[in-house]
Amino acid sequence: MMTPPGFRFAVVIPVYNHSRTLTAVVSKALRLKWPVFVVDDGSSEDIILKETDFPGVRLLHHQANQGKGAALMTGFRAALNVADFAVTIDADGQHYPEDALGLMAAIAPGQRPIVVGHRTLMDSSHTPWTSRFGRKFSNFWVHRAGGPNVSDTQSGFRIYPLPEVLNLDVVAGGYQFELEVLIKAAQRKIPVIEANVRVTYPPAGQRISHFDPFGDFWRNSKMFARLITRRIFG
Repeated sequence: MMTPPGFRFAVVIPVYNHSRTLTAVVSKALRLKWPVFVVDDGSSEDIILKETDFPGVRLLHHQANQGKGAALMTGFRAALNVADFAVTIDADGQHYPEDALGLMAAIAPGQRPIVVGHRTLMDSSHTPWTSRFGRKFSNFWVHRAGGPNVSDTQSGFRIYPLPEVLNLDVVAGGYQFELEVLIKAAQRKIPVIEANVRVTYPPAGQRISHFDPFGDFWRNSKMFARLITRRIFG
């Protein structure tokens, strides 16, 4: 698969106890022909992945679980040596890595935006209610906190410009990273755009998700309160 001249991309996959789905996700990501960085965020189970078995993959480790945002930042810092943009893909198998080409195509010449993958069919009955509610809640408050008016603020399938994202001073280290980074980007006048991507959810009980509907709702609320207060009072 061809990358437009002047663009260098790498894939960053944060992992926390995704051994059941990781190999398939990595195999599909490698078809993009870009460097792939897998960040094991202190998993308590063995991540059965060897760099020697997957040429083009670099495996990074956190000794203890630090959260999705911290794992992404570790991947971004490593990818900065070989890429201008990082494509983030969740390790649970919900994304179609080849859809990264559609995200890439949304970047206009001369632009260095954050591209958010708008997951289609998110309102279907097959989508967990926590995902549907969480997306609407986050969309509303990201915009109120000064962030962009996008329709899928919780999507983990994105393109980030490097090194811009590394210089945003994002505080949140967990799932809240993906929300705060949008708000900080808007404040720094970094464009945030969307492009459609597909999503698939396995039957109930088979999906690997570490999102805590109540705990993360509380953490999201605290983060929004912090950012809105800063916006009002400077």
